[in-house]
Amino acid sequence: MGGLSGWSGSMLALLLIFSVQTVSGSGNTGAPPDCSYIQTFSPNGTSGVYNIQPEGFSCSFKAYCEMGANGIWTVIQRRTGGAVAFDREWAAYKNGFGFISGDHWLGLEKISAMTKSKRWKLRVDLWDFEGGSAYAEYEDFRVGDESTNYRLSVGRYRGTAGDAIRGAYHGLDQNGFGFSTIDRDNDGCDPCFFGDIAVESCTSFEHGGWWYSKCGSANLNGHWYPEGENIGWLSGLHWLTWKGPAPYSAKATRMMITPLLP
Repeated sequence: MGGLSGWSGSMLALLLIFSVQTVSGSGNTGAPPDCSYIQTFSPNGTSGVYNIQPEGFSCSFKAYCEMGANGIWTVIQRRTGGAVAFDREWAAYKNGFGFISGDHWLGLEKISAMTKSKRWKLRVDLWDFEGGSAYAEYEDFRVGDESTNYRLSVGRYRGTAGDAIRGAYHGLDQNGFGFSTIDRDNDGCDPCFFGDIAVESCTSFEHGGWWYSKCGSANLNGHWYPEGENIGWLSGLHWLTWKGPAPYSAKATRMMITPLLP
């Protein structure tokens, strides 16, 4: 019995040592801070899932790195269908959800950590059901920390989809607003009126978490609708400066960021 007891004690000690090493090692994994570094770490790298760890972030995490002629980007959102539900609470949007190689939201905490340093560009890609596409790019993209409700900040716009974030459709600027979810309301509605309809919160009206400003003209996290059912709904994947006049829910969307050159 004494030998067995000694063996058990030794195994427990080894397990404790392994656990401590695993936890302490998670703070510095050697992963690049974002996808723009991937070719330095892996010169023959192609688009796909990689581990990254922004400066000051407690551990590494998986992100999809998009590599193409216009640069190397860290994907923070993708929608291609209805398999992943985006009508979720604050904790899910904070930490991220979905499938990194498919439809997903990377997580506000991760996006905030990445955009604390350097200057960043946001690119929004949109695809319709008719074979068309459009894009919007914003310089100086940044997301604040949780104490600001992950406040959105964007700079100069360029693109073909229109400047929906800053209210080019009907003057409701989402720039500078915090994020809202079904259980955390930061949209400025008290209430908002759409004709004779009073709306207390945009998430109950449009669904999905977003940087709502009295609902505004951009929301890519609403319900996904299939072709033939994608026009007229107020809860779709909207970029209202791109399609209209009836609300048009996109076939697919992608949001991704890359550091701006000095």
